[in-house]
Amino acid sequence: MHQKFFLILSFSLILAIGCNRPSSRQEISGNDSLTLKLETLNKNLSDDPSNPDLYNARAACYLATHQYDKALQDVNKAISLNNRNTAYYITLSDIYLLMGQPQNSRDALLTAIRINSGDKDALLRLAKLYLIMKDYKNCYEMVRQALLIDNTLAPAYFTRAIGMLEQGDTNRAVTDLMQAVDKNQNYYEAYVQLGDLFAMKKDPLAEAYLKNALKLRPDSREALYMLGMFYQETAHYEKAIETYQTLIRTDPSFREAPYNIGYIYLVYLKDFAKAIPFFTASLERDPQFYQALFNRGYAYELSGDYKNAADDYQRSLKIKVNYDKAVEGLNRLDKKQIRK
Repeated sequence: MHQKFFLILSFSLILAIGCNRPSSRQEISGNDSLTLKLETLNKNLSDDPSNPDLYNARAACYLATHQYDKALQDVNKAISLNNRNTAYYITLSDIYLLMGQPQNSRDALLTAIRINSGDKDALLRLAKLYLIMKDYKNCYEMVRQALLIDNTLAPAYFTRAIGMLEQGDTNRAVTDLMQAVDKNQNYYEAYVQLGDLFAMKKDPLAEAYLKNALKLRPDSREALYMLGMFYQETAHYEKAIETYQTLIRTDPSFREAPYNIGYIYLVYLKDFAKAIPFFTASLERDPQFYQALFNRGYAYELSGDYKNAADDYQRSLKIKVNYDKAVEGLNRLDKKQIRK
């Protein structure tokens, strides 16, 4: 009944010049910073209206605030003033990609590469774009070209590794991921992906890779959850519980952390009374979490509290109609002639 937490690959666009988009944790201060940046750029442009770098920088800020039309207008102005600067085409590509126009995004990057075939940033972005488009052949070719220019480009190895994973070639993916962390010992995403892959094989190396990820981001929900799951699935239950407890402190809203502790007590340690409050804690985070309701009901049943067991089974059925496990639970209680 536990739930595997899968790492979802997300290619963040790194804007060539100008503003960075704020993370959710810094939304207010980030937006204030963007506002100040835009005000400064507006003033600078009024003083120097023919400066293409300023238009490109403002386009990046507009992109960060999802003002795509304004961003497009500014970057096109920059290109009209200087059509040989590859950074402007990279910004144009970012805008088109976020506007849902991958073909135009690709064309902008191809233009940048025609201007400068040695622009490794453009090559790497194009590799990522081809990966998003599931064009693996061209993705790998762009990676190859980027690595010919600079064989220390960790994101190039990472990008190719994800392509290999999507095509089912785990061994080559692991090789590239190892190259990525060798070239950049601070590559969080590569450590997490390696940890996930080795955890699926229950290989002890998973622990080391996930701990490396946590050294870089101690509050990472995904790394903590993966580490907890690795301990759980390799029968290191106390370590799993400790890791989930850390996750609860780090992210109090995450329902799976208390749920999995409850699951360990229920299924593996057979301490039904200890399992109940953890399923309750999970339900406090998500009252519609019908699996937690069922498991709490099952813990009640195994503890001999048939009334609360029946109540939880019935509540889970109200959320998920015909939920087979809950129906089976109620049938068990009926056979015991407990349920009235």
